[in-house]
Amino acid sequence: MNPVLNIDLILADEAATVALGRALAPLLAIGDFVTLTGDLGAGKTALARAIVRTRMGREDEDVPSPTFTLIQTYDAPDLLITHADLYRLDDPSELRELGLGEALDEGAVLMEWPDRMDRLPSSRLDIVLTLVAGEGGARRARLTGQGSWANRLDTLNI
Repeated sequence: MNPVLNIDLILADEAATVALGRALAPLLAIGDFVTLTGDLGAGKTALARAIVRTRMGREDEDVPSPTFTLIQTYDAPDLLITHADLYRLDDPSELRELGLGEALDEGAVLMEWPDRMDRLPSSRLDIVLTLVAGEGGARRARLTGQGSWANRLDTLNI
């Protein structure tokens, strides 16, 4: 049976979202698949940006949203990070052209709007961000580690 671990966090603001990304970044390994779902403006791209910048070792690294390009890649010192956004994808068959299988062979994939995929890897980290009404920018983060991520998520230091 595939182990699963859930962690629920309240992130007070974007700085807390960035802190979560910094804490997750060292846990990434080759072959990892991380899904980012949630409300528009809840911080999916901010979280991905923090992960990428931390692994790159550069806070000034340009990490634009891949909404229009669909994919951005970053050659971090120890692994390739592919940040994808499937919001504009109309059909799951278009995924084959993006080369995500090869991206997992060489590094980790951070995937926004993964519901556009017809199949997700069974070992993955799912992150759901939702805005908390009346809390001035607070977000709720639900992290679900499946497979190898269940053990790694247990070591998260935030």
